[in-house]
Amino acid sequence: GGWLLLQNCHLGLDFMDELLDTLLTAEIQNDTFRVWITTEQHPRFPITLLQIAIKFTNEPPQGIRAGLKRTFSGISQDLLNVSNLPMWKPLLYTVAFLHSTVQERRKFGPLGWNIPYEFNSADFTASIQFIQNHLKKIDIRKGISWNTVRYMIGEVQYGGRVTDDYDKRLLNCFARVWFNESMFDSAFCFYTGYKIPVCKTLEQYFEYIQLLPAMDSPEVFGLHPNADITYQKNTSADVLDTITNIQPKESGGGSGETRESVVYRLAEDMLEKLPPDYIPHEVKARLVKMGALNSMNIFLRQEIDRMQKVITVVRTSLNDLKLAIEGTIVMSEASKNLRDALDNMYDARIPQVWRRVSWESSTLGFWFTELLERNAQLSTWIFQGRPKVFWITGFFNPQGFLTAMKQEATRAHKDWALDKVAVHNDVLKLTKEEIISPPSDGVYIYGLYLEGAGWDKRRSILVESSPKILFVQLPVLHMFA
Repeated sequence: GGWLLLQNCHLGLDFMDELLDTLLTAEIQNDTFRVWITTEQHPRFPITLLQIAIKFTNEPPQGIRAGLKRTFSGISQDLLNVSNLPMWKPLLYTVAFLHSTVQERRKFGPLGWNIPYEFNSADFTASIQFIQNHLKKIDIRKGISWNTVRYMIGEVQYGGRVTDDYDKRLLNCFARVWFNESMFDSAFCFYTGYKIPVCKTLEQYFEYIQLLPAMDSPEVFGLHPNADITYQKNTSADVLDTITNIQPKESGGGSGETRESVVYRLAEDMLEKLPPDYIPHEVKARLVKMGALNSMNIFLRQEIDRMQKVITVVRTSLNDLKLAIEGTIVMSEASKNLRDALDNMYDARIPQVWRRVSWESSTLGFWFTELLERNAQLSTWIFQGRPKVFWITGFFNPQGFLTAMKQEATRAHKDWALDKVAVHNDVLKLTKEEIISPPSDGVYIYGLYLEGAGWDKRRSILVESSPKILFVQLPVLHMFA
């Protein structure tokens, strides 16, 4: 009648099949017997085992109020009274506030943390344990060693999880601003309305936490109010995505156009607009004329090869789809790709086969327009000569483009060594239409956007975002080596 606990089962998937067999075949006498399993999400986790289990997920609470409530519900009155120094309770509350902040920032995606770390209650407990020990050892006359506290929190306890340099910088910034002498000042607050309460008992803490706003402004976590728009937008996109995924795929008996005829019309329209194939010997002749071994032209050839692959895949699948809808070929299980293309095109999404060889885009319409524009840039370059200004986000490998530019600069200066050459940039005040000639060295590029900041054209510096404007297009950049 005992309980069995198996932890981290995503690391032993083969044993899960064995466990399932045992559970189904063994004659378990006692009703109180239970198997507990902890696991991370895994695509290869046996589905049958999941279906017979009762599932329990532990999500972090939403918002500062809920986060602090959960943190304080794990604290006992004994822990509150563990030290009679006046610094203890404010420090405890500040670590709890930091703990909620780092978890809450995750929901803002890359605006919150570049990498979504799994901060959990162990980090909080370890930090509190450290502060407790530190307060026991300090000399009352000298007071707290703030450098030690900040280092332990920003670099060790919470910082130990952080692998990205900018994330580490952000965490250390929180530690620097919140953990110092001024936190004991009555005027101190994390953000307007979020103070450190002076309480004796747990009940008083809960009473104070209950008075906090139910919805927090992103500014509480040091983010611009625009971050909330991004978060709301992503959340609603997820919900709508799920709804689209689970809607019935068969067309009903209504009088409207069938799914097939809608997709057929779309396929015909796309085939008409699809650019012609590149003819290998023409491309080769043009490259020889331009200098086939020039690093920029090698890059161009690689881009054209990839573009041709996309055009071929799109043309083939659209033609097959038309034949399948007409009934000339069978849309069997083998052609899973055709079924997928039909479903996705009807929902204005990009079919899987196309996405695999191409780029991400929000809808099929945008994706197809981009296909035409990307192709136009490449065919203009090869048949009409090098452009004055490059659309860098229209390349498959923008990094390769900058490397080619770097190699070109190195070859132009005979005494330069490639590994000593660095790429630099200047943001100009011009738009792409105002550029009349290419630069004497390097390249002009456009097509870059800023998220989370604005751009002051007059002074050429970064500024705070304007309200409700999420993305700002940068002017032309001069990249040189």
